[in-house]
Amino acid sequence: MDPCPFVRLTVGNLALKVPVASKPARSVVHPSWSPCFCKIKLNNFPLQTAVVPYIPSENHFPDNQPPSIAATFHLSKADIDKLAAKSIFSAKLSLKIAVYTGRSGATCGVNSGRLLGRVLVPLDLTGTDSRACVFHNGWISVGKEGNKNSSAQFHLNVKAEPDRRFVFQFDGEPECSPQVFQIRGNIRQPVFTCKFSFRNTGDRNQRSRPLQSEPSSSRSWLSSFGSERERPGKERKGWSITVHDLSGSPVAAASMVTPFVASPGSDRVSRSNPGSWLILRPGDGTWKPWGRLEAWRERGSSDGLGYRFELIPDMSASAAIVLAESTLSSRKGGKFVIDLGSNSGGGASNWRNTPVNATSPACSPRSSGDYGYGLWPFCLYRGFVMSARVEGEGKCSKPCVEVSVQHVICTEDAAAYVALAAAVDLSMDACRLFSQRLRKELSNPHDILV
Repeated sequence: MDPCPFVRLTVGNLALKVPVASKPARSVVHPSWSPCFCKIKLNNFPLQTAVVPYIPSENHFPDNQPPSIAATFHLSKADIDKLAAKSIFSAKLSLKIAVYTGRSGATCGVNSGRLLGRVLVPLDLTGTDSRACVFHNGWISVGKEGNKNSSAQFHLNVKAEPDRRFVFQFDGEPECSPQVFQIRGNIRQPVFTCKFSFRNTGDRNQRSRPLQSEPSSSRSWLSSFGSERERPGKERKGWSITVHDLSGSPVAAASMVTPFVASPGSDRVSRSNPGSWLILRPGDGTWKPWGRLEAWRERGSSDGLGYRFELIPDMSASAAIVLAESTLSSRKGGKFVIDLGSNSGGGASNWRNTPVNATSPACSPRSSGDYGYGLWPFCLYRGFVMSARVEGEGKCSKPCVEVSVQHVICTEDAAAYVALAAAVDLSMDACRLFSQRLRKELSNPHDILV
């Protein structure tokens, strides 16, 4: 499999030094008690916001400071070519950063932050798909120069580095058992086939059955990963999708191990009682768990698909490592992303929905920061891991999956991410309000339908 060229543009190591007047004044910034943040913009990419730590004006930015990433932009070769073409006919490409004091957000429709200044970092992305390039690393002035009460120093690191990826595209909706193509430029090459089916929910053995047969002796180890909840009429259960290579051998699977059940008195799957999928990989002639995806329907204005993905080392549910937790729009869809070390939307987070890079090492169990750091397999999951684009409810969704080259050693590695993407897409349907009917491919004739 040949990867596609991608570039990862990161903005990190943020810090702010502002001269503080001896006497407080309304016109002077006092960041020691005023929070600071910045808005980072690259052309037509979504705006990203990051907290800016304040350091005393007499201090230097520590040279041994571990790199901290505040924003990440992922650019394909097509993105780079488009940006290069625009810069020929207009102003040169620049990263635009607006620095604010005060809390981010708005109160009564008015932005609560006060603009301190703006920073422009010129970019030349030529050749960055094959070599790393640092565009800025150090301090830069913001605010009104010459006014000692307003001038400030802003520290940042802006760099681009190659981040090659395998790109896969479903040729149809996962429930329609489509082919999966690998995409490289204009070349589409079939690499997998998917088989959607309904598992007999009365047969617990199927989840742990050997790859080619179903002897009754295969059982037990999966009982801790899910539950068979019975609630006739308001549950969706038994969905399964198996990924096969071109020889027909199964190389990954996603199986719904906890039914998606409407919470009492409502027609939605709640966060407190989510449905879940187990992502399976073949090993020793049977299926073994690799990861678990939980999904639910968020309440409130977002009304989106909430999700949490955990890595399961050594088939132990108690040692699960949260790699991603976020929300996708139920109406517009979005990107499911595992990106360890980025606070961009859909990135990795711990169970409190805090960006990993803001708390503890991403590779530590439960983001504890004290255990497992540097141990296999935790330390393998760093940087961009994968993303999957899915559509919103009622739209034809043919997920597009990107996987970092460093996380694919064999066919089964790529297939596991494809199965995970299928589970995310199917969760969009599994979490639909129970007042809405599903398409016929998702309706189990053996279940009682609402």
